[in-house]
Amino acid sequence: MNTLTSAPLAPLLNYLFELADNMAHPTNEAFHAMSDEEQNRLMQSKTDYLELYGHLKNVPLAVSRETGKLLYMLARSSRAQSIVEFGTSFGISTLHLAAAVRDNGGGQIITSEFEPGKVALARNHFADAGVSDLIEVRVGDALHTLSAEMPTSIDMLVLDGAKAIYPEILTLVEPYLRPGALIVADDADFSPEYLTRVHSGNGYLSLPFNDGVEVSMWLGRSQ
Repeated sequence: MNTLTSAPLAPLLNYLFELADNMAHPTNEAFHAMSDEEQNRLMQSKTDYLELYGHLKNVPLAVSRETGKLLYMLARSSRAQSIVEFGTSFGISTLHLAAAVRDNGGGQIITSEFEPGKVALARNHFADAGVSDLIEVRVGDALHTLSAEMPTSIDMLVLDGAKAIYPEILTLVEPYLRPGALIVADDADFSPEYLTRVHSGNGYLSLPFNDGVEVSMWLGRSQ
């Protein structure tokens, strides 16, 4: 038994995944309300991404079940105790990370979400799962909330927010990544600039996983 497969967290995750599945249609409708040109503009914009996610403020935007398990496995096997996450939404990915941190003996997860309604729901889910003590939710634009008061050493970074600013979030967090730290980027295909960076070999090893997930390792800068 472990935290991920035990109550209260396991049944809560089952409920949240079912909720996300049931809300797939509203998610599609939110996108269909915009033209393809508008969708592409908002997805690629480094300034208007808040508008896009404002359209999706009531949608879970959950990672897949497989990606959730991957997050737990990577955090658990690397004994991660200090994790930074960009994009909380309803907290599904955060719960997987918290389960790993709990099973690793404790630590801290810093996660960032700009939509207040989602923050309130996520905090309720963290409390229901009994992992609130492991999680700090920073409310607002992550370009601001993750720009200060960071841990001195970060074991893992999870990117699952606005794809256009993945490179900027990585720039903010990179100085604190320990050598060997893992970076997991969901839907990385929507951020070609990010993929170019982690594939450059300049301090990173990287490979694609399933569902558009890119898994990278920070090796550190050459002196």
